[in-house]
Amino acid sequence: MALELVPLCTLRVQLKPPIEVGAGPAGTRLIFEVATAKLEGDRLNGEVTGSAAADWLVIGAEGTASLDIRVTFRTDDGAIIFGQYTGRADVSNGLEPPITIYVAPRFETGDERYAWINRIQAIGKGVVQDDLSLDYEWYEVR
Repeated sequence: MALELVPLCTLRVQLKPPIEVGAGPAGTRLIFEVATAKLEGDRLNGEVTGSAAADWLVIGAEGTASLDIRVTFRTDDGAIIFGQYTGRADVSNGLEPPITIYVAPRFETGDERYAWINRIQAIGKGVVQDDLSLDYEWYEVR
């Protein structure tokens, strides 16, 4: 049985400079707040809403970055969609961009027009650039 990847959207994110928590029991923690984010696709268009969106990043001693991201989007037609995703990046050679990250988003909404998004699993690949912009391609897994 083969997986099918159906394009969901592209996501353009502008991150703020990191808040450096430092080394703790889980590893080195950095928090990247989201300044802006825009979704564009055939089925999903919108932008970040509110001020509670961020990437919580923990880097292990061996150089694996584990991501924990939460964000709320408002679609172009007014629906509110919560997105939560985890992911990984190899930063064993340091945090110098470009850095490729891999994520597995899932979504929640009470808006009936987007009820389908509650039932999908998505995956994505993104690249962080020097200016802390992040460009993703997200796909629905079928």
